Amino acid sequence: MRLSQSFISTLRKSPKEAQIPSHQLMIKAGLIRQLASGLYTYLPFGWKIVNKAIAIIREEMDSSGAQEISLPILQPSSLWEKSGRWKEYGKEMMRFKDRKGTFLCIGPTHEEIITDLVGKEIKSYRQLPIILYQIKSKFRDEIRPRFGVIRSREFIMKDAYSFDVDEEGLERSYQIMYQTYKRIFSRCKLSFEVVEADPGLMGGHISHEFIAPAENGEDTIVSCSACNYRANLEMVECKRVDLTDEVEKVQMQPLKEVHTPGITRVEQLEEFLKIPTSQMIKTLIFETDNGFVATLVRGNHEVNLSKVRRIIGSAKLEMASHSQIQELTGAPVGFSGPIGLGRVKIIQDFSITNGKNFVCGANKENKHIINVNPRRDFSADFTGDIRYITEEDQCPKCDGNLRFREGIELGHIFKLGTKYSIPLGGTFIDKNNRERPMVMGCYGIGIDRIIAASIEQNNDEKGLLLPLPLVPFQILVLPLNYNQNILRKKSEEIYSKLKKQGFDVLIDDRDEAPGVKFNDAYLLGIPFLIILGKNFIKNGQIELEHRTGEKEITKEDEVISKAIKYLDKS
Repeated sequence: MRLSQSFISTLRKSPKEAQIPSHQLMIKAGLIRQLASGLYTYLPFGWKIVNKAIAIIREEMDSSGAQEISLPILQPSSLWEKSGRWKEYGKEMMRFKDRKGTFLCIGPTHEEIITDLVGKEIKSYRQLPIILYQIKSKFRDEIRPRFGVIRSREFIMKDAYSFDVDEEGLERSYQIMYQTYKRIFSRCKLSFEVVEADPGLMGGHISHEFIAPAENGEDTIVSCSACNYRANLEMVECKRVDLTDEVEKVQMQPLKEVHTPGITRVEQLEEFLKIPTSQMIKTLIFETDNGFVATLVRGNHEVNLSKVRRIIGSAKLEMASHSQIQELTGAPVGFSGPIGLGRVKIIQDFSITNGKNFVCGANKENKHIINVNPRRDFSADFTGDIRYITEEDQCPKCDGNLRFREGIELGHIFKLGTKYSIPLGGTFIDKNNRERPMVMGCYGIGIDRIIAASIEQNNDEKGLLLPLPLVPFQILVLPLNYNQNILRKKSEEIYSKLKKQGFDVLIDDRDEAPGVKFNDAYLLGIPFLIILGKNFIKNGQIELEHRTGEKEITKEDEVISKAIKYLDKS
């Protein structure tokens, strides 16, 4: 390709709206442009990188035995109503009516559609197992799109679905996809880890995430220094510590109401009462599909909403509004507590039962209560693990020390079981002539995230440092003055020879200053530069420069062989 004819516009300064390296560099290098919040256009060089990732994914998926299909983006509400997710999915789903008054959605995912399709086409156990996949744009109306293409509203995804006759078959399909994903991310030269994960709205009972460690990731990887345990922060269990003997030695003190004017946060309360936040009960009230729930954790802990959702079985779990809290508790936000809290189901963390004489809100404005004791002063409807693990906790598997790191989710695989096949009629006739539901798995890869994660892991102050499998071009022929006849002629000869050799090659034939050409070359991360300048005019010398900074001088007859050697080594 010729840079003079390319549709590209690089920037010298980082855009103000971009906060992380991948977002900044994708805009600066002319890979993407923002249309609206969470909506991005891929420009030619960016789309070229995307297609290189897609080619790797498609090759590995096909070699695993999966078959590619294409499902509609628009989906009728009727199938989602059968699965129960039309109401469950929430505001992220874009819903509308067509001209006939039929409710549709723009597909955020395709479990219902694929199950309906396979249920109609597969009749016998002899047709199973099968794995189908697609590569498609999807849409989720994220409340806070951020980090560029890492969390956008429209995104490109590879999703696959396996259908088996039983759990043993599902385990085989799951392992096939597990290993396929490892090959895909390894071929993309990404550093990644596989961790236990929360199935969330997808359902099912087992899932794993493939996460690329990155300083600006939105996921947190928790790993143990002593064993091989790794999990997403949302999924990590907090081990219950039995402090019964210690707690029994503490005497319960009488309840006492204290005046706490304008104090609504645990940090303020700690300063005011000189009592540590660990000795406080933090009460948060949420609206669910079935009314309201109050969650109780210690003041130095945070509620894990994923754990709460699994306990209550509600997709909806939204913080109650100020007016709702006022109506339920009789007090404004910041003064809620479990004592006398009617019409609200109470869910408390294990750690609340391992203590006495807590501080909590009094359900009265500017009032808190001290010496609050579980069971004596209030009763919980459920006690369990509902908080995030902290660095002070020990590994839930071996009591080792925990390490916390940020990362970007690249892929997520799920064992769905029969969550969708039963309500959507995904059945088959087994060898005993009985009708049974297919056992399903689901496997997704965020293709945009592969690009962003690779940039997060591979960049410097000059621009991109993408690994060779993902670079937009392998080689750049760079005549410092294209208008000079000898440089133009020789650079065109080298460009033509490289193209015939099958290289992905770019020539900078623009009438621009050398500084501009070098800046764009570094910004785009082209790994191998062939530079023709004054030295070539004087004595036929050509400079080869690697994106990593290594340079060497060579003659024309060695350029091709050295390019092959460098790219093979990379």
